[in-house]
Amino acid sequence: MELKGETRIAAPRAAVWAALNDPAILARCIDGVESLTASGDNRFSGVLNARVGPVRAKFSGDVELTELDPPNRYVLVGEGKGGVAGFAKGSAEVVLSDADGGTHLAYLAKSTVGGKLAQLGSRLIEGAAKGYAESFFEKFKAEVEGPPPGDFAHPPVETDGSTPRHDAETLPGRGISPLVWGSALVLLVLALLAWLLTRG
Repeated sequence: MELKGETRIAAPRAAVWAALNDPAILARCIDGVESLTASGDNRFSGVLNARVGPVRAKFSGDVELTELDPPNRYVLVGEGKGGVAGFAKGSAEVVLSDADGGTHLAYLAKSTVGGKLAQLGSRLIEGAAKGYAESFFEKFKAEVEGPPPGDFAHPPVETDGSTPRHDAETLPGRGISPLVWGSALVLLVLALLAWLLTRG
């Protein structure tokens, strides 16, 4: 089973690569990520809360980052378990290339799945998967491309007048390489999307 997708982002490839590996940005784009911890060199474990129709589950995943070629591509290999809801094993390749003054992002996720979600109707599953994908890429593009021209939104201000910082001290997964942390989130989401879209 596999899931392919692509999108164009109005930002340079180096900026998109950096954003894909920035835990602060990804944390704002992916709903349901509960935790992520390092378990070795380029290996990590994470927890993602997800809901598809009547099935709600907490997926625990283990991921390894391989075939790094910054800022062009990487491959992630991993597996996730959601208890009685099911499991997913697979890989995801993310490839970036220059396109029309911006960046073309393409991904290919392959997975083997099973469990309770396999019993849901294909329409329900397809709708949920499309929703996850649209939400992620809409938020990610907005983060990378920045606010529209003329949008002079001000950053939030703390009560002492300072602007809040988003650094490793204030983010889940602190102490883990941003490349590893961000890649783990991408794989967890892509694995879930592949699982959902390829059922039925």
